[in-house]
Amino acid sequence: MRSVSLIAKLQGIYWTLTGIWPLLHMPSFLWVTGPKTDLWLVRTVGILIAVVGLVLLVAGFRQRVTSEIKWLGIGGAAGLGFVSAYYPLRNVIWDIYLLDAAAELIIILLWLWAGQRGMAKIDARD
Repeated sequence: MRSVSLIAKLQGIYWTLTGIWPLLHMPSFLWVTGPKTDLWLVRTVGILIAVVGLVLLVAGFRQRVTSEIKWLGIGGAAGLGFVSAYYPLRNVIWDIYLLDAAAELIIILLWLWAGQRGMAKIDARD
């Protein structure tokens, strides 16, 4: 199996599950991650994370991971990782988010380790 396809699938599964969690059961999400005041924002972020996760999953299963998909994965993980590290250290959100920051860092490192191995070459006609 292509390493980039596997990484896309792993990140896709992680992001899809974490994205839909607050949509499916907000009480358990808040129990683990701490109280929130703007639940509409939690749902909005959840939807966006789930959608990107699904795109990564489809690209991984189709083995059509392009450089754009790779950089979507890296950039998204960097953004979420920063938020998940910065705000707990400022006591804005609970420290549980530091686990997500670690997961996002691992995702970034996996993408960088894989390099260009297995990247799909997409024809201009696609």
